[in-house]
Amino acid sequence: MKIVIHNRLPNYTGPWGFVAQVIVMSLAVVIAARLMPGVEVSNIVTAVLTAAIIALLNNFLRPVLIMLTLPLTAVTLGLFIFVINAFIILCASALVPSFHVSSFGTALLFSLLLTALNYLLELPNRWLNRKTIDSPDDDGHFDPYEEI
Repeated sequence: MKIVIHNRLPNYTGPWGFVAQVIVMSLAVVIAARLMPGVEVSNIVTAVLTAAIIALLNNFLRPVLIMLTLPLTAVTLGLFIFVINAFIILCASALVPSFHVSSFGTALLFSLLLTALNYLLELPNRWLNRKTIDSPDDDGHFDPYEEI
């Protein structure tokens, strides 16, 4: 019998992991910008720069914002995280010159779409990183290490 273990998060470690994350997110930014009216990405360099800025803001600014707004996040049962995500998109829009988001509502919808697309684009990586464990066939007797 084979047991398949799926990793919850993609295997992004080290500098190449950041590059892979930026590539996947830049593709998601291009697709989401095409689908959302009110979001403008002028070229592919802008998409890659936007993805890199969003990845950096997610790694450094987002945890600080989550800790600062923890009581409000708890009261809203976690829904305030969507506001934090929209704020990060607006920050990226302010930092990247040729990436424009028209309003806060557009940033909120763009962040939701970006999250969904990023998840879908990471599915092949999750599938490739799954681990298969061979377990011995059940021969009918109980071994002490099989308690749990």
